[in-house]
Amino acid sequence: MPVRTRTAVLVLLGALVLLVGVPLLLSGWILFLLTVAGAKALAVLGIVLLLRGKLLTFGHALYYAVGAYAAGMAVKYLGVHEVLVLLALALAAGVATSALLGLLVARYRAVYFALLNLAFSMVLYGMLLKLYAITGGTDGLGIAEPTLASFRLGGSSLRLAMYELTVVLVALLVYFTYRFFMSPTGYTLRAIKDNEVRVEYMGVSVWRAIYVSYVIAGGLAAVAGGLIAVSVGHITPDLAFWSQSGEFVFVAVLGGTGSVLAPVVGSVLFEFVRNYAFELSPYTWQMTLGIILLLIIFFLPGGVWSLTALVLRRGGR
Repeated sequence: MPVRTRTAVLVLLGALVLLVGVPLLLSGWILFLLTVAGAKALAVLGIVLLLRGKLLTFGHALYYAVGAYAAGMAVKYLGVHEVLVLLALALAAGVATSALLGLLVARYRAVYFALLNLAFSMVLYGMLLKLYAITGGTDGLGIAEPTLASFRLGGSSLRLAMYELTVVLVALLVYFTYRFFMSPTGYTLRAIKDNEVRVEYMGVSVWRAIYVSYVIAGGLAAVAGGLIAVSVGHITPDLAFWSQSGEFVFVAVLGGTGSVLAPVVGSVLFEFVRNYAFELSPYTWQMTLGIILLLIIFFLPGGVWSLTALVLRRGGR
């Protein structure tokens, strides 16, 4: 293994150990924010994955809500309280839904791809609102205190357990996505971004590469939804609303698309800026976020993650 790669791996492992041990030093509120940021980073990672194939979606909240409601309904109708089972059900629901819709969506590009996803997410939003007897409508569904390995969680123990579980899951799924980027299908996705027609001429199936990427992105968002459902303890149809999809795209632009770690950095930054901006100025926090995004676009078009390249270049001199 090259020295530079070995150093990067050691740094990442050190960061992971630090993140697992840091709860001893942080307040419950900060732990909750980090948990929410980590969970949403998985949905943003799905956006970044699709962007590598030049596929922008404005409806990724569809799978986020599917994962959350799969977990919520399992608690309400099946009496399942084990967190790992709920997350497995969320993942299965997200993969099954994206595998079904992907058969159609993967045939479209550009604005048609973006708006078709948006349409499906708004259809789900409408169903969650209208099917009150099943989904609770605007009241949503509550998630009773879950269990982890048969231990009942609540209060501070729930915050701590969900934080640790989120850190581990984010690390595993970020690594999985990195391996996917390095796979033949991942390279095909990059080639599609450069010139889809030439990829087809080479005899490679463009549709299959996009379909597989779409299903993986849907699975990532569904796990994010499952984590949010258990961590927050309450889910509403707003999880599928277009503004939630817009938030994921916003964070993808904020963090950048140059690395699988960029969504994590962007998501943590977004959650802290949003919450502290709301606390300091409840009526103008959206303006604060807009100004920050404008600054990022003007001065860091590659997102916050591009700062690491600048630091490494200066360190290499």
